[in-house]
Amino acid sequence: MSYDLLIKNGSIVDGSGNAPFKGDVAVRDGKIAAIGDIADATATETIDATGQLVTPGWVDIHTHFDGQATWDELLTPSCWHGVTTVVMGNCGVGFAPVKPEKRQWLVELMEGVEDIPGTALNEGIVWDWETFPEFLDALEKHKHVMDLGTQVPHGAVRGYVMGERGAKNEPATPEDIEAMASIVKEGLEAGALGFSSSRTLVHRAVDGEPVPGTFAADDELFGIGRALKETNMGVFELAPGGVMGEDLSLPHKEVAWMRRLSKEIGRPVSFALLQIDQEPRLWKEILDIVDESRDEGSMLRPQVGSRPTMLLIGLQTFSPYSFRPTFAALADLPLEERVRELRKPEVKAKILTEAPVDEEPLLSFVLSGMHKIFVLGEVPDYEPTSDNSIEAIAKQSGRDPHDVLYDEMLELDGKALLMVALVGYHDGDLEAMREMIEHPDSAFGLGDGGAHAGAICDASMTTYLLTHWARDRKRGPKLSIEFAVKKMTKDTAELYGLNDRGQLKEGYKADLNVIDFDTLRLDLPYLVNDLPGGAKRLIQKAEGYTATIVSGEVTFRNGEETGARPGVVIRGAQSPG
Repeated sequence: MSYDLLIKNGSIVDGSGNAPFKGDVAVRDGKIAAIGDIADATATETIDATGQLVTPGWVDIHTHFDGQATWDELLTPSCWHGVTTVVMGNCGVGFAPVKPEKRQWLVELMEGVEDIPGTALNEGIVWDWETFPEFLDALEKHKHVMDLGTQVPHGAVRGYVMGERGAKNEPATPEDIEAMASIVKEGLEAGALGFSSSRTLVHRAVDGEPVPGTFAADDELFGIGRALKETNMGVFELAPGGVMGEDLSLPHKEVAWMRRLSKEIGRPVSFALLQIDQEPRLWKEILDIVDESRDEGSMLRPQVGSRPTMLLIGLQTFSPYSFRPTFAALADLPLEERVRELRKPEVKAKILTEAPVDEEPLLSFVLSGMHKIFVLGEVPDYEPTSDNSIEAIAKQSGRDPHDVLYDEMLELDGKALLMVALVGYHDGDLEAMREMIEHPDSAFGLGDGGAHAGAICDASMTTYLLTHWARDRKRGPKLSIEFAVKKMTKDTAELYGLNDRGQLKEGYKADLNVIDFDTLRLDLPYLVNDLPGGAKRLIQKAEGYTATIVSGEVTFRNGEETGARPGVVIRGAQSPG
């Protein structure tokens, strides 16, 4: 028997949750043709996977590549982390539908909410659409290394229908709601994978205005939700109110209407779930409600990540001393020269005694919690021990915390990064996160690929789920390899109706990873100026992905792209065959 691709002698983790087994995987015409002991087979290409894992490709359901997909064929940085399918259009922000005069408004909305430089979006996006179906058509004109699906974003729809009233979060009229529902229905019928919204006050446009839809009333939410019911398509995705602890009464109120909505429309409702310091067991209360609602016919799917929600600080990104005059005067120097100046004792002493020229709220927040700032290390450690905090190091060494923080930023020739744990790290460990990941209804997401360019690089959460949770964790129970793989393949694919992928089964799409699990590791994030217009962002690569395969074509070998561009725009739910 002859095949296009044959992967031999691997440890197959097939995405079902079953234990790994040794065997071969054969591919023909972009589909998995056979699995097991495939003797006497020939193939155009053979990969020897002896001693390595063979898995489905990761299905990342929470990305923000809406603009980047129009200029970047690779969809970096997700492509470096075994991802073969992405879902974008999350959190109510995106670029369709849009009237020509509102394009800049959508750019500023995305820039404010997702920290994607507006200069890059303005320089990189080639606008050739107005409606959502036209946006899907426009995406299909571009080649990509992976498949991509998208959702209809509330912010864009509200602005399109209501104009300035929608942008300013004025209440929607019945006529507004009918028009919005019609647009969402049109998008779903054209191939959108769902509808997304945002209700957290953390999400704001560049002008400080909350995302359109933040204060939407039940009639608007349910009116739009019925478009999903009428088509029997899609996921209702959102960033709920209270997600960052801004109002502790909100999470219960939010999950109550989501529970009613899911039951009424018969579709999954997926929402971000985080542990917050103010109510460290609130996440458990929410999961208890998820369990109760399942019994009554609701489908609530809380999205969880694999590491704390954080801010990365350092000389490459945001420094707590940026607003001190002497530090600011050095900001435009090349990094090597800047480090040399900052290491001078007299420069350090001057900076640490200066007052900031601007009372930046983020600055005050960072410097008020030295116990929540951790040295990330050359091999990134996202579950550091408490003695690795700046406060603890200062106490151990008898130094001032600012003295320690300043010096730590100069490590690794100024490329060192420190993790400011914002939420999800209340007890100094990730036990709450482990329980959230293990919940049967939770969905693995929140990586935000393509977003938060200058603050984090969490698109690597897929790799981290394997390296940390299934191999390296020492501070508590681990996850089995088969569970971790299922969580980001079968489970995420099925949530969005992508039933042609996420498992290694005959007839399924041949999206795979071959992974040297023993050597798999994350590199330290670093700053590049590779966005359109030379805009900056953090990227993070990985070592140990021997091959990533999409529709039977090898797109990456040992971290390097091959030139293959087999990715397609996903149009709605998918079935095998």
